[in-house]
Amino acid sequence: MNTSVSIFAEIPEELHESLKNYLEINPNWDLDRVFASALSLFLLQNHRDDTPQSTTHYRACARVYLETLFEQSQ
Repeated sequence: MNTSVSIFAEIPEELHESLKNYLEINPNWDLDRVFASALSLFLLQNHRDDTPQSTTHYRACARVYLETLFEQSQ
């Protein structure tokens, strides 16, 4: 089951401009895909725990990251 959760976040204007430019140049990407990829990569890089539950979350983040990274345009 794929569930989505909306996130409202304020980002620096410079980051917003860079993101807008990236999305204009790369039409296969959208805002949702960028945020899912970036957030999952952050969580993968900052994983510190080796409990069974943490390992499950780590694998889920890895799956989301790879799916968003290699997603084909529809």
